Amino acid sequence: MAIDTSLKRPAGPLLQKKPERGFSRPPLQRMMRLHAALQARHFPNCQKIAAELEVSAKTIQRDIDFMRDRLGLPIDYHPQEFGFFYTEPVTGFPSIEVSEGEITALLVAQKALAQYKGTPFERPLHSAFRKLTDGLKDRVSFSWHDLEDAISFRSAGASVADLELFETVSKGVLRCVELEFEYRKLQSSGYESRRVRPYHLGCLENQWYLFAEDLERRQLRTFALPRMRKVALTTKRFRRPADFSIAQVLSGSFGVHSAGKKQRIRLQFDSFAARLVAERKWHESQRVRENADGSMILELELGGLEEIERWILSWGKHARVLAPKELVARVRDEARAIANLYGT
Repeated sequence: MAIDTSLKRPAGPLLQKKPERGFSRPPLQRMMRLHAALQARHFPNCQKIAAELEVSAKTIQRDIDFMRDRLGLPIDYHPQEFGFFYTEPVTGFPSIEVSEGEITALLVAQKALAQYKGTPFERPLHSAFRKLTDGLKDRVSFSWHDLEDAISFRSAGASVADLELFETVSKGVLRCVELEFEYRKLQSSGYESRRVRPYHLGCLENQWYLFAEDLERRQLRTFALPRMRKVALTTKRFRRPADFSIAQVLSGSFGVHSAGKKQRIRLQFDSFAARLVAERKWHESQRVRENADGSMILELELGGLEEIERWILSWGKHARVLAPKELVARVRDEARAIANLYGT
């Protein structure tokens, strides 16, 4: 299934509205608008279009030269009309050469947008994707529909987004405005009032988190959006610290929490689990050592143990903690508690 980039005949002048000052249209979009005007026999000329698109006349002339010389379009200048025209009928704008790999990459990008479905980012991201695909037509020998059936993204446990809450939080982050809300900690039965300076909004493991400075506690804290309610923008603005780096904040975490001093984690996986673990990169600090019997030693440097503990337990009997002693004890006690649920 090809992507149709043909344009309907314009009802009025070439451009009805000027772009915002300071922004120019990308080359492909300029040429598509030129193509529409040429098809409609509006006899566009370089000076007029350059003024409307806020680019130089030389830029428009280069676009026309490219369309005529590289794309093979029958463009000529009409001295009586003081503008360009098509000397013969042109049914559609020529397709652009792209590789199968580039098309696949675009589709993967489109599929990856699924994690933003239901958020205020969904519409502008889809709009941006559509602009990337302008002009792609007829030059690929495989079916777009077949490719859609072949590549997909699916994640278990995706959080349900509260759109109004998400939009308020994102405004606070983008505008650098303090937020007030009620928050329920994971092990708490009630909500607490919080006032924060929102620094960063991130999606990790299909869950949205706010990284913000808690003004009462004077610390950077992480808040899961599903555990927030009654979020409101205040009138107090702030300046995000110049040295704030989300990469640095998360460098000692296995997920989103990195409280405490970094520790060296050593885990042993049997031959079955070793193959699965080796297929992915779990953390930037990881080091892997393969043993002769097919087992594997995985080393990490983390500042928190809670998330890595849950991950280790998910491997069942195929994973064993070697260090540190605190993590050994935590996994052992949790395993005993699980066993007790099922009796002897």
